[in-house]
Amino acid sequence: MLKKPKVFVIILNWNQWELTIECLRSIEQLSTNKTSDVQLTIIVVDNGSTDDSVIKLKKFISDQGSFDCKLMENQENLGFVGGNNVGIRYALKNDASYVLILNNDVIVDSSLIVRTVELLQRDSGIGLVSPKIYFAKGFEFHKDRYKENERGKVIWYAGGIIDWDNMYGTSRGVDEIDKGQYDKGRETDFATGACMFLTAKALRDIGVFDEKYYLYYEDTDLSQRMKNKGWKVWYEPKAIIWHKVAQSSGIGSDLNDYFTTRNRMLFGMRYAPLRTKLALAKESVKLLLNGRKWQKIGVKDFYLGKFGKGSWK
Repeated sequence: MLKKPKVFVIILNWNQWELTIECLRSIEQLSTNKTSDVQLTIIVVDNGSTDDSVIKLKKFISDQGSFDCKLMENQENLGFVGGNNVGIRYALKNDASYVLILNNDVIVDSSLIVRTVELLQRDSGIGLVSPKIYFAKGFEFHKDRYKENERGKVIWYAGGIIDWDNMYGTSRGVDEIDKGQYDKGRETDFATGACMFLTAKALRDIGVFDEKYYLYYEDTDLSQRMKNKGWKVWYEPKAIIWHKVAQSSGIGSDLNDYFTTRNRMLFGMRYAPLRTKLALAKESVKLLLNGRKWQKIGVKDFYLGKFGKGSWK
């Protein structure tokens, strides 16, 4: 008798136990095929929360009985990268077939895991998959643009595009109403950390998230390492989630300024064409002279080699 593939779902929590529990409740509604076709384990990694997250999550996990769920507690905030790596390493040590990195601010469609496992079993050359991602209702960037019956069908991610000339990554289809225009699965420039479905074989080949990043660009870096080793990075529209897109750390915030500035330099200097590297260096001088406070610090830390949490407060 063939062994069921073991799927480990890694959900990172930091002072957001309500969102995490809502995400777990959506996992409870996964189609029943998941229990017959795969062995599912949920790993909630608490990333050094300072509220009562651990108490609330322990109670929820002990009260529910529909899936195997484990809470792992980090003593400090290790960032998106370090926190998820704790869960990934646990999954790999416990004979995972697949690892699903899932933001705690998402709601999953009932067929998410079934659809993705079927895809990966058909094509062993795929190492990493992200699904079609909609804005959750009420979390759109432009809330007044859409009719009520269009909410829940506004695209946040339908594949990733890297502009190598200017060193920016964008989500394909963002803000568009889904009318089937992105219904074909395809290779894509990068998968998104909001929902990344990885094969254990590919992870063992390329390694976990690079902890130099701490936050931002870690998913793009992992995608690029996959490609460099010959693995396909795939966008799969038949798999779906809804994202409660966080806007508190958006464009112009100190956190965004620091990690985006520093990590964009790190990613670009690793992988971009020479002309782009030269442009990034020129841009970094301008930021040192005229940038916002945390942009300046981000540039300085890049050149000083201060990565991980770096100078972030």
